[in-house]
Amino acid sequence: QCAARIPEAGAVLSLLEKCPEHQREGGKTTVTQSVKDTLNGILLRSPPSCISQWRTVFDDETAPIKRAFYAAGNYILASEIAKASTQAPVIIDRYWHSTAAYTIATEINGKVQDLPPAHDEVYQWPEDLLKPDLVLLLTVDPEERVQRLQCRGLDKTKEEAELEANSLFRQRVEESYRRMVNPECQEVDASPSKEEVLKTVLQLIKKHCGL
Repeated sequence: QCAARIPEAGAVLSLLEKCPEHQREGGKTTVTQSVKDTLNGILLRSPPSCISQWRTVFDDETAPIKRAFYAAGNYILASEIAKASTQAPVIIDRYWHSTAAYTIATEINGKVQDLPPAHDEVYQWPEDLLKPDLVLLLTVDPEERVQRLQCRGLDKTKEEAELEANSLFRQRVEESYRRMVNPECQEVDASPSKEEVLKTVLQLIKKHCGL
């Protein structure tokens, strides 16, 4: 169905059918890793490891192909989540909200006021995609975010560079996240120390998930 609506997606889906079996990536010392350790959970990331090596390739493609890659990654990840959730709590680093927020912000030019109105179906979780119990949106000041990337020695993606250079784009991304519903994003200020952020995150998990 995806390939029928977006012809370019056919090549993406053909490639994804040849993915090797999932191999868990080594986790970094982040809030998500700390939550995973505290809850004795399983940490998964999007795009999933079986296709993440192609991320830089697809990031250079046209928007429809790039979005098809990330959308396919969400559904592959959903199958991994379903399996892992029978063993332990599952923590996911990025999922559908991320794909949707960047897509909306890219497709819509102009200011926040030009975004689809709140409660538009574009902000609704897909009915055929496994839904998380809780979604946390960790936010930091733009300047601090750049410093953290530099300290970790990470290269910026095109979209991260766009976030840094284009304040209107950043505002559209942030507002798109905030308009997501069913489930909505619970916003967490990630500027304090890792210990403080972890405490806040665990309190939200306890409140919403009973863990």
